[in-house]
Amino acid sequence: MNRTLACLLALLCLGSCRKAPAPAATANQEAAVTNRIDVPDTVRRNLGIEFVKVERRRVAQTLRVPGHFELLPEARHELRTPIAGRVEVLVRPLQAVAAGDAVYRIDSPAWRQLQRELGEITTQIRVTSARIAALQPLVAAHREHEESLGEAIAVTQAWVGNLEETRTSVGGQARELAEARAQLAQNRAGLAEAREQQAATDATLAELQANLGAAHDRLQLGLEAAAAVVSMSIAQLQEVAGNDAATPAWRRLGTIEVRAAAAGVVDRLPVATGVWVESGDLVVAITDLAKVRFRARGLQSDLPDLRTGLPAVVIPARGRALPADRIGGELMLGVEADPEQRTVDLFCSTATSADWARPGVAGFLEIETRSDAEQELAIPLAAALQDGLQRVLFRRDPADPDKVIRVDADLGLDDGRWVAVKSGLRDGDEVVLAGAYELMLASSGTAQRGGHFHADGTFHQGGDKDK
Repeated sequence: MNRTLACLLALLCLGSCRKAPAPAATANQEAAVTNRIDVPDTVRRNLGIEFVKVERRRVAQTLRVPGHFELLPEARHELRTPIAGRVEVLVRPLQAVAAGDAVYRIDSPAWRQLQRELGEITTQIRVTSARIAALQPLVAAHREHEESLGEAIAVTQAWVGNLEETRTSVGGQARELAEARAQLAQNRAGLAEAREQQAATDATLAELQANLGAAHDRLQLGLEAAAAVVSMSIAQLQEVAGNDAATPAWRRLGTIEVRAAAAGVVDRLPVATGVWVESGDLVVAITDLAKVRFRARGLQSDLPDLRTGLPAVVIPARGRALPADRIGGELMLGVEADPEQRTVDLFCSTATSADWARPGVAGFLEIETRSDAEQELAIPLAAALQDGLQRVLFRRDPADPDKVIRVDADLGLDDGRWVAVKSGLRDGDEVVLAGAYELMLASSGTAQRGGHFHADGTFHQGGDKDK
């Protein structure tokens, strides 16, 4: 009996405790219900909160495939020495060079030999030209002599004719006629000798002119060979300096200076200053980092939706891609596919470049398979977080940039990076990307309660008076 009464009294006491009146509501609980959170500038810096604007995208019609950048075949320029000699390197590894900058010098005995050959040909041209010039008066004299002999023959023939007429009509004139005929024969012999000398002079002149033409051809070929060695034009090799008109540039050039044909970065430098290199050895390799293309690997099952010429965008592989980081271009399908992996190579030729677009850098290729589809509001998939059974996002208050609004996300399809938003956002809105997880933890389970962050990053529910 005593134990039973004690148990009953204990149960009555517990019942009276459970029915005790609830404490009075605090001032914060009586405050108006809100889903806004204060995030002043100090809090945003401490928590690393970043915002991203809502975009219009064709999420359902966007195909994203991973890939990387690779150099185009014309992006790398290898400077190999065209002639054997001793090298003096003028650049450093990873140094940026512009087109026309001096890269290295080479002192070559073979270049001296080529200079000597050019000098000999030039001397031969001058000597031959002088001989041709000296023959011109002789040729003119032969022509004048031949003309005078021709005139003498004509006079003598007229004399002989007169004498023959006189002898026929009067008689006599035998001795005079014989002398006239002798003189005519002598003039004709002189004319023949003059013509023979003229022919010999013409032959000599023709030979000299042929030699002069051959020497000019040899000089042209030699200058072309020299231009290929020193990477200069023939006009540059023949330039004269100042008053020294007799000394062209190829004669003054002691060492060969090799210049960059295009801008880029010194990629390889296998030799050092003072090393002897043979013809064809690599001295410097220059790479133009702007000449890259993006190479991705897509699935063969997506081929019905792909074709060359589709608009494509290359974005970096990091979590957030700024608009300036996106590189637009056109899709190009690869020639061959992989039957074992069932993949196909996809290329994107870009008209512009970015600092992050370097050979080997990973990224994603976004391809819009249908450009006629309607664009819809979309946010980065990382901006929508899972809070229990509900996906939430944080929209920046348009009326107060120092506040964010917790919104139950009404999402649609996603492409692995962007997700369509059916309601709750509009054009021009901003949502929290970096720092959204901290906001979700602070407001988890109390979505309808307001709160604020202190400058140290700690969160408290209620208004500023609870600080």
